[in-house]
Amino acid sequence: MDKKALTEKAQLHLQVLCSEIGERRVGSEENRKATTYAEKVLKGSGWKTESTELSVIDWKTKGATLTCNGQSLEVFSSHYSLGCSVKGELVAINSISQLEKTDIEDRIILLYGEIATQQIAPKNFPFWNPEEHQHLISILEKGNPKALICATERNSATAGGVYPFPLFEDGDFDIPSVYMKDTEGEKLLACSGQTVELVSKAERIPERAFNIIGRNTTQSKDRIVITAHIDTKIGTPGAIDNGTGVAIVLLLAELLKDYSGKYPIELVFFNGEDYYSAPGQVKYVEQNKGRFNDLLLNINIDGAGYKEGLSCFSPFNLPENILDTLHEVLWDTPELVEGLPWYQGDHSLFLQNGCPAIAISSQWFIKNMECQELTHTPKDNLSIIHYERVVECALGIVELIRKL
Repeated sequence: MDKKALTEKAQLHLQVLCSEIGERRVGSEENRKATTYAEKVLKGSGWKTESTELSVIDWKTKGATLTCNGQSLEVFSSHYSLGCSVKGELVAINSISQLEKTDIEDRIILLYGEIATQQIAPKNFPFWNPEEHQHLISILEKGNPKALICATERNSATAGGVYPFPLFEDGDFDIPSVYMKDTEGEKLLACSGQTVELVSKAERIPERAFNIIGRNTTQSKDRIVITAHIDTKIGTPGAIDNGTGVAIVLLLAELLKDYSGKYPIELVFFNGEDYYSAPGQVKYVEQNKGRFNDLLLNINIDGAGYKEGLSCFSPFNLPENILDTLHEVLWDTPELVEGLPWYQGDHSLFLQNGCPAIAISSQWFIKNMECQELTHTPKDNLSIIHYERVVECALGIVELIRKL
């Protein structure tokens, strides 16, 4: 298949994923449509498929309101939070040390400033969970407030491009919470010590989601595992995060359908990278416990195909022969470059289990990860995609595999 035909295929896949389906939050009907589509494409190219069911929650809200002395302030239900309808004294907290010394029981707590600068890791998140985040959650749960109001600025490194961002995005954390812009938080400070009323019409809904895996053989020793997450954050069509990654794996399903080289190929669509508990990733680790030494290499794709700049392949702990082969491919393909190391993706779970990896993304995105305003927002749509870059990533992976 020539490059033009592949580009048209990439456009088709992304039109389906990001336009016809759109937001693919875990637990939603749209998410299941996306995994059904991916499985259909794999089967159509002759891959043996496996669908793994995951128990998850879907989450919906009809909005939130906050009033003090007849004044309304703009707030948003924190993703995956429980809903609430409460009145109580407002207590403002801007540091851990202040929180440790304050009686917060049965009060409504405003978290602002220093304590609200970084999105808090979900309490049961398995791959990254700093002690200071665990400590904060522990104090809040012991303190037993009625609800939390979180005033946040912008933090692209931990929350993507969204502003304001939900300080808590955690279906295992049962203190109801909402979030607001830091500028609204400054207005709310004037109500400290007064009675405020907070309503959040949010609900958690038990649901199902699926990991989809395609294999070209029943053999598993020395396999190359190529991964992309198929889910999105709430409120985004997820074009580069991660429709392009899914599209690249779907192109590989066709490009590698007749491949019969030395190493088995496994194509994995993870469900949960942008979800509070990473259920698809956790399930995959459980299924491969004690077997990660069977893996030759993980190639993970996330953030690829941005309209500006080149595509980058970032190596992690590669054996010398694979690193040499990667350098050979990059030398022969000027539109692909070696990327800076980054860890905010599914390749990290392979690294944590001792497997070498290559993370594929957009050079612009990796350089601007901590200041970009695109991911996790409606701006992450088809208008920011360079379809030829998507195809170049797929062809680069094929060339790497064939040379290996």
